[in-house]
Amino acid sequence: MAKNLVIVESPSKSKTIGKYLGNDYKVVSSKGHIRDLATTGQYGLGVDIENDFYPNYIPIKGKKSVITELKKDVKDSEMIFLASDPDREGEAIAWHLKDALGIKDNKYMRVRFNEITHDKVLEAISNPSKIDDNLVKSQETRRILDRIIGFRLSKLLQNKIGAKSAGRVQSVALKLIVDREREIEAFIPEEYWKILAIFDNFDAELFKYKEEDLELHSEEEVHKVLDSLSEKYSVESITKKEKLRKSKTPFITSTLQQEASTKLGFPARKTMSIAQKLYEGIDLENETVGLITYMRTDSIRLSEDFVSSTKKYIKEKYGEDYIGYVKTSKKKENVQDAHEAIRPTSILREPTKIKKYLSNDEFKLYSLIYKRALASLMTDAKVFQTTIILDNNNYKFKSTGTVLIFDGYLKVYKDYEKNEDKELPELYEGEICITNNVEYTQHFTQPPARYSEAKLIKELEELGIGRPSTYATIIDTIRSRGYVILEEKKFKPTEIGVETTDKLQEFFSDLINVEYTSDMEKELDEIADGDISSVEVLKNFWKLFEPRVKDAFTDMEKKAPEEVGEDCPLCGSPLVKRKGRYGEFVACSNYPECKYIKKEEIVQKEVCDCPNCDGKIIERKSRKGKLFYGCANYPKCKTAYWDMPIGKKCPECGEMLVTKNEKIKCSSCDYKEE
Repeated sequence: MAKNLVIVESPSKSKTIGKYLGNDYKVVSSKGHIRDLATTGQYGLGVDIENDFYPNYIPIKGKKSVITELKKDVKDSEMIFLASDPDREGEAIAWHLKDALGIKDNKYMRVRFNEITHDKVLEAISNPSKIDDNLVKSQETRRILDRIIGFRLSKLLQNKIGAKSAGRVQSVALKLIVDREREIEAFIPEEYWKILAIFDNFDAELFKYKEEDLELHSEEEVHKVLDSLSEKYSVESITKKEKLRKSKTPFITSTLQQEASTKLGFPARKTMSIAQKLYEGIDLENETVGLITYMRTDSIRLSEDFVSSTKKYIKEKYGEDYIGYVKTSKKKENVQDAHEAIRPTSILREPTKIKKYLSNDEFKLYSLIYKRALASLMTDAKVFQTTIILDNNNYKFKSTGTVLIFDGYLKVYKDYEKNEDKELPELYEGEICITNNVEYTQHFTQPPARYSEAKLIKELEELGIGRPSTYATIIDTIRSRGYVILEEKKFKPTEIGVETTDKLQEFFSDLINVEYTSDMEKELDEIADGDISSVEVLKNFWKLFEPRVKDAFTDMEKKAPEEVGEDCPLCGSPLVKRKGRYGEFVACSNYPECKYIKKEEIVQKEVCDCPNCDGKIIERKSRKGKLFYGCANYPKCKTAYWDMPIGKKCPECGEMLVTKNEKIKCSSCDYKEE
């Protein structure tokens, strides 16, 4: 029997850590959260409002057996190490484990693994601490706030306009998207023209007349300029200077999500899922090791050991001239700085050396993280910039060329950045250049662009809304609720998304906005620092929020259901669209006096043959209305897929191939058609 019990969150992490510790340790997993707020009490909040917002926690569905097993393990152990993730949420999970399992103060220690490697795990076990109660209170307050706002506003919107949900952060994110769409709709494009002088080996664009900036807004103005030009252009000035192209900072959660989105095409959810695997441990040839440090962080700090080993690596591989400097940042508000930036656990673990142990997507993300951390400690790149100004009857034309003269950090990061040299010819001041042609083109000013996932994440971070670790969930929520759609990889609000935002702004404009949500994050940070009381924060919020909700239930106009153009066969009232537990249906508008519901003919679309019986795979819907693909012979045959099967077998494992986002992959293994 092991004397010590180590409890982590994920089974894969427990597997990795278990290999590092001896027989005196038993490593088990809680499989994530074990408890959450109940849905009982006032408004189903699971919180006793009158008793200082005391929370009522219950086991999450399916976790009772996990708790029972963990209690047995606790009883059989002398010391329990609570080793959930090293962030606020992990701290709260550690507290829930201690409380739910009845662990006494003298029988537990808190351990935080910022990276899962042999030496760091042993070091963390040797230097344990206790649970940080302030962090727990901060996370608990966040959960209670989210529950109150989510439950109360969702109930209101469901009742009044048929919207599915609202949330403390999701509704502000949706408002950003809706506000941007309105900017686009209100935008009035302005006409402008460009004039370009074409020479033998360079071009120059008109930008000034005498010393004034010049803007051309009509073709008539363009021809007036052209009539004033001769074919001779005099070189008025040549400016040459060396400029630095700054190396990048290492990744934090939000910048990793942004870069993976723009450079790899990964949604935030996918990025975080792959990063979790890389953090928890990958089986290499003779060891299981975490390849990156903890991926939920807002600090660009790097450990002294990593800096030292990486600088040595740079010197040996690229030379002394490539050794850079450690990045620092002016500490922004809401930055916790609890642990390091996201980096490889060893700079010697080059991506190409371990590629065979990684899936294609794991390799892509690990390479990005590895090269970004390495590049952050390399020198700035140097470019030589030449600017030539030409004069033609007081009309000034400019040409700019840039040549890379020292690649610096681009030696390793060039695949992720655009860098095109544009070399200008050697000219001298006063030289006369003869144009081959003068081109003029019409343009129109463009409205602000819709948010891509990367741009939305960047905006949320800069505004101090939510936490980087929650951005993937926020984006998933507003999409799954039908509030936004993706058009050319950019978010466009739907009709219900706009209506939801408008109703919330009509009644809660001082609460559902950027400023209030950002200020709330600051208060949560102050709770984490022990500077303010969580109860006071909740009381002040409730005092402001709840009267507004009650007024909205009274004053918000209820949206009439959409008529379908048919009359009820029982009472003659119009038939309308209604939403139920399993989706939309058509029923009588005279409900509850008339309970007529129109029965729709359901045509089940056949997709392909079932690989496990003589039946057909057909389109089906889950109890919650989600589309999936299952065998028509259910329940005799329980073959089912979330993604659409294509009727072909995987060449590697023989299971069904499926298609998702126009890409074909295996329903079972990691195989993908490139």
